[in-house]
Amino acid sequence: MSGEVVGSGSDGLAWFKSSHSAGDGGQCVEVATTPARVHVRDSKDTTRAALAVEPTAWAAFVQFAAR
Repeated sequence: MSGEVVGSGSDGLAWFKSSHSAGDGGQCVEVATTPARVHVRDSKDTTRAALAVEPTAWAAFVQFAAR
């Protein structure tokens, strides 16, 4: 995974911000992985609940988005 480590949250997960993030407050997400789930949250409001999906679903999304 490429990106900036933004630290651990109170949830104990290590969050990463996309390397494509300009750091100017634009639209960006942060991702944290565990063996069973990929967690995705809004980088502008990290207090909101994260979306959690299975790794296979995340891989399919990333492959689709890369097209």
